[in-house]
Amino acid sequence: MLREIERRAMSGLAMLLILPAALVAVAWLAIAALRRGEVLAAVLWLLLAVVLALLHAGFFVVNPNEGKVLQLFGDYRGTARQPGLRWANPFYSKHRVSLRVRNFETAKLKVNDARGNPIEIAAIVVWRVVDTAEAVFYVDDYENYVHVQSEAAVRSLATGYPYDAHGDEEDLVSHTAAVSKRLQSEIEERLAQAGVAVIETRISHLAYSPEIAAAMLRRQQAAAVVAARQKIVEGAVGMVETALEMLSEKQVVTLDEERKAAMVSNLMVVLCSEQNTQPVVNAGTLHH
Repeated sequence: MLREIERRAMSGLAMLLILPAALVAVAWLAIAALRRGEVLAAVLWLLLAVVLALLHAGFFVVNPNEGKVLQLFGDYRGTARQPGLRWANPFYSKHRVSLRVRNFETAKLKVNDARGNPIEIAAIVVWRVVDTAEAVFYVDDYENYVHVQSEAAVRSLATGYPYDAHGDEEDLVSHTAAVSKRLQSEIEERLAQAGVAVIETRISHLAYSPEIAAAMLRRQQAAAVVAARQKIVEGAVGMVETALEMLSEKQVVTLDEERKAAMVSNLMVVLCSEQNTQPVVNAGTLHH
C-alpha cells in the first residue's frame, strides 16, 4: 500500500534571498573573467549561472488546507503540507490536492425500495481528502470516484429499506438517523482505497415516483385511519371496562349480563362513532 509521506520542503523565503544573490555574484564573476581574457573560467561561471537560474524553478506555494504531491520522474517523493512559500528539487513535479471539506448532492435517483415500490432518493455527502498519495495514485479521478461511488451506495441503501413501515421495522421515512449512519458506513467502505474520509451524510430528497405517488398517498391515508381506529377502540374498551368496574364497586346499579351487554354496546357506539350520537330518552320502565 502506498501511503502518504509528509515531506518538509525548504523555506522558500530563505532560498529567495540566497539564489538571486548567488546568481548576481556568479554573473559578475563571469563578466570579470571575460574582461581578463579567461574564456574557460568565464564559460564555467556562465554554466554555474545557468544552473542557479534553473534552481529558481524549485519555488512553489502551498496554501492552507492544501497539499502538494511531489514526484521525481514518476517516483513519489512525499507531500508538502506546510503552508507558505517553499522550495524543493526543481525537477520535482508538483500536483495540487485540496484538503478542504467539500460536499455535494447526488442526483435524484429512481430506485425500488425493499418492497419493490419505485421511489426517488438523493443524499448530501460531506467529505475531505485525508491521504493525498492514495487519492492521486490509487484512483484516476478521486472527485469523480467519490460522486459515482456515493450514488451507488445510495442505490444500495434504498433497496435495503422500505419507504415507510408500521411497527418496529426500520424504514427510510421515520428512521433517518439509522439510515444516514448506514449510508455513511457504506460510502466509507467504498472509498477506503481512495484516501477520502466521509464526514457526514444526509438524505436530502425522498418521495414516491410520480406514477404511484397518488396511489401510495391513499394507501398511507388508509393505513393511518386504521391505526387511529385501533387506538380509539383500545381506549374505548378501557373506558367501558373502567365504567363497569366503578359501577360495580360503588353499587350504583346492579346489572345482569344482558344489561351489561346493552350498556357496553351503547358506550362503544358513543366512544367510537365519528359523529356526535343522538340521545334517546326511554319514557317507559327500566326494561321497556
